[in-house]
Amino acid sequence: MEKPFDLEERTFLFAKDCRIYIRVLPRTISNIEDCKQLVRSSGSVGANYIEANEKLGEKDLSFRLKIARKEAKESKYWLRLLQELNPEHSSLSNPVLLEIEELRRILSAIITKTQK
Repeated sequence: MEKPFDLEERTFLFAKDCRIYIRVLPRTISNIEDCKQLVRSSGSVGANYIEANEKLGEKDLSFRLKIARKEAKESKYWLRLLQELNPEHSSLSNPVLLEIEELRRILSAIITKTQK
């Protein structure tokens, strides 16, 4: 499937895919807590990117992009943890992990470009 060029849409789809993934996981105490963290961080990637697009200045743009990248890194952490503890669902988690790494790289490239 071809990924959308629109980064707002792509971050939205990432957050949606995370929510679809966590629906299939067993309801253990650790999964429940880790899933809550993933829901928060995955949604924050797109929310902060959207706020960056409504920048109030160059400093605000850079700040919001860095927060979005930080949330991407955090999402990757929670995804990796969930994947390690639920390897039977790696067919769902692998594509989501690849996507968040691509999004992190894209955000890093934008940050680098805007700081020049």
